[in-house]
Amino acid sequence: MIGERLQELRKDRGMSQMELAQKLHVSFHTVSSYERDRSMPSDEIKLKIARLFDVSLDFLLGLIDIPLSYNREPNCLPLPKDFSDQETEQVRNYVEFLEFQRKKEHKEA
Repeated sequence: MIGERLQELRKDRGMSQMELAQKLHVSFHTVSSYERDRSMPSDEIKLKIARLFDVSLDFLLGLIDIPLSYNREPNCLPLPKDFSDQETEQVRNYVEFLEFQRKKEHKEA
């Protein structure tokens, strides 16, 4: 599963196997091996991959299907991958509206 996820993340970023290998300080053949599930990256390399692509280890390992951020905060809300910029902005606007409402209610209380 990690090989499929790694290949997907790399291609989504327009990165070649060689570029990824350089960033991970491994050989091109090693990256190819990871992507074909012929070898498993060490825990240290898994962490580098998660940080590089900003995805959780749970996502990278195939335990969850939502690519949560590696650097997420506890109250982070994952949005669907196919959300447009406009849809993402609508979510932000709604959150701002809810914050405004909450502040208004606290002032009235």
